[in-house]
Amino acid sequence: MAIAFFDFDRTLIAANSGPLWIRTEVKLGHLSRWQALRAATWLGAYSIGFAGLDEAVERAIASLAGTRERDFRERTEAFYRSQLSSLYRPGARRALEEHRSRQDSLVLLTSSSVYLSELVAAELRLDAVLCTRFEVNPEGIYTGRVSGTLCFGEGKRVQAESFAREANVRLGECAFYTDSYADLPVLKAVGRPVAVNPDRRLRREATRRGWEVVDWGSPN
Repeated sequence: MAIAFFDFDRTLIAANSGPLWIRTEVKLGHLSRWQALRAATWLGAYSIGFAGLDEAVERAIASLAGTRERDFRERTEAFYRSQLSSLYRPGARRALEEHRSRQDSLVLLTSSSVYLSELVAAELRLDAVLCTRFEVNPEGIYTGRVSGTLCFGEGKRVQAESFAREANVRLGECAFYTDSYADLPVLKAVGRPVAVNPDRRLRREATRRGWEVVDWGSPN
């Protein structure tokens, strides 16, 4: 595989960072309990197949309008260090080293924010990050809009395809590791689709299509 793409939540780590972030933001007073309940409802509906997370992500980004990027970046770094950095799956690290030994490019492909993604990339020594980016005005204030393509669902495939094209590589020469059925557009496009500790819908689809299904374990 010329490029190996990796999802983040429940793939590289054994948790979904979304609910953890919501609880942390409520505790720190950055989210009201009503906002937290609404966000949790979106995540819950998505997890059982009743709603697309793309709308929830766009609304969450819109809610940042008028706030400072620097503050959000600092909160994200503190959240990562305290809540996520110990959650990497042992199998994830082995898979990364296997691809690294073959000199494949290692690329994070996630709907997470650029701030969280950059921390993950630094920790795992990844070559590139494809993620969700927020528009910021010249004063360092969020406009409430997505910058570029939302990295979710079909948007993930668009970003992966664009990256591969710039590297003069076909997606058919690439691998993608993910736990989520929402990533089906990318899984169907790559040469080596791998379902990692998959959700129920993806496990069923992977079995039907004969894709690899792996268990990367949980952190000690």
